[in-house]
Amino acid sequence: MERKLIDEINMLAKKQREQGLTEKEKERQAELRKMYLEDVKRNFKSQLDNLVIDRNDKNVH
Repeated sequence: MERKLIDEINMLAKKQREQGLTEKEKERQAELRKMYLEDVKRNFKSQLDNLVIDRNDKNVH
């Protein structure tokens, strides 16, 4: 995920804590969080797909 989008997520979270969000901002926050979680899941799945366990030496490669 681009740094710009993570910065926007953090900015909206800070604003939510300090003064609240408009409905439009809440929708944008939900959209960004969904994108972030999808990205995390995709990256995690990719790591698992590339994981190799050698049962003979019990090392993970």
